[in-house]
Amino acid sequence: MRTLARRLLLPGLTTLALTATGCSSTPHTGAADAAAPATLAPAGDGTSQQLEVAAAPQGTPTPAAVARADGKGKTEKSSLKVASYDQASGRAVIAKAPQGPAPKSPAPGKSHESGKSPETGRSPEPGKSPEADKPVAVGDVIASAPAPGAPNGLLAKVTEVVGKTDRGTEVKTASTTLASVLNDDKADGKVPVDPASVTVEPLMKGVTFSWAKSQGVKFGPQSAKLPLGNLRLDVNAAVDTAPDAPASAGASVSGFVQLAPQVEFSYDGGATGPRSASLGMSGDWSSQWKLQGRAAASTGAPKRIPFAKLHSAPVIQVGPVPVVVNLDLTCYVQVEADGRVTLDVQQDVKGDFKVGGTYTLGKGWTPVSASNVKSTPVTATVAASGKVKGALGAEASVGLYGAVGVSADFAPYLRGEADAKASASSDGKTSLSGAWALYGGFDLSGNLQLQLSLFGTPLFERKIPLGTLNREWAIASGHAER
Repeated sequence: MRTLARRLLLPGLTTLALTATGCSSTPHTGAADAAAPATLAPAGDGTSQQLEVAAAPQGTPTPAAVARADGKGKTEKSSLKVASYDQASGRAVIAKAPQGPAPKSPAPGKSHESGKSPETGRSPEPGKSPEADKPVAVGDVIASAPAPGAPNGLLAKVTEVVGKTDRGTEVKTASTTLASVLNDDKADGKVPVDPASVTVEPLMKGVTFSWAKSQGVKFGPQSAKLPLGNLRLDVNAAVDTAPDAPASAGASVSGFVQLAPQVEFSYDGGATGPRSASLGMSGDWSSQWKLQGRAAASTGAPKRIPFAKLHSAPVIQVGPVPVVVNLDLTCYVQVEADGRVTLDVQQDVKGDFKVGGTYTLGKGWTPVSASNVKSTPVTATVAASGKVKGALGAEASVGLYGAVGVSADFAPYLRGEADAKASASSDGKTSLSGAWALYGGFDLSGNLQLQLSLFGTPLFERKIPLGTLNREWAIASGHAER
């Protein structure tokens, strides 16, 4: 059989919008500047407050918020911190947070000025009453940023005051919900994840991590300048080659994934619990990857090769309450082949994504999953007969205070089929030997988890699937007489 080898330039793709059946999303307001303090503003009904959602200030301790058991007033920003926490026993030590240089002592016989704290000599911070400086009592609820023994923060109710120690007040605690600190207030916003806060664990050689933020731009490989707020992973990995493939057909995957993730959070409280709530992760996605060679045949499930794990625990300030969001991503390449096709393909994918869950009183939790994806022109050559599918994606999870709330698998892919050497060009000219076809596609799947009940909403008995979304489109195909 006579074969022709010519480089194939594939046309660009139209936008693909993926929206799960029954899913909904709520418009979100932009987050405030990360350095701006969270403020409180009266809501329209006069009984609740609209809480600002912003990133917690960097470089300064984040004090705990306390909801007092006596029910007087609102949850307050305090001068307290969680000095230590033991997860096994639920015991915590609550102490005064660092307040900077100690104030000068008042002159002998001179009383403290009205409205100033007898311990610090300073006026209470705006939005914080003197009650916030008092030690905790049984029934108080504490919301804390990450602390010793509580790397994902702490949201707990005091069940017993054990006593004073040299480190602070030791208490016993039990788990509780955000409804106990957000009460009937409202909040809605998006907070970008600081890429500098992301920790990366490479799972193979050849993985490079780079990021860019406003305080110090880093550059990716080949001096590629990243947009501010983006993080990027570059990978160059070998893939198992078919046993009978020549040395020149050695298989490999190379490319990058670039993300600008952000947390989406909303809450609308009522007298008996949340009227609505939502938690999700969204952001821009771009990737460029190249699959070359003759990959070994897949046995059973497609061969998935994780190449890096990423973790971040950003603290978002919801009014006075520090809410700790845990984000985890595992980036991977996946190859599914029959061991017969030799492939040389490159694909560029750009778009956005959103995964999460939204709660409405009376309807319960429903999933949110959406993406708009565009694929730029792809260059490819397919040789021999067989099938192959390659993907570069990410397993993601987002939750609160260390508990997973939403898990998702986000995977753009390219799939090829051929029964001989086949190539063509985007100008419509073809010169082929045999039949061939190339397809672009996108998979999105995942689940809502029980831990979303941390909002104070009812438990659901099982995981709620996001729904397996799959969209595939033909890129190019052809047939010619031999």
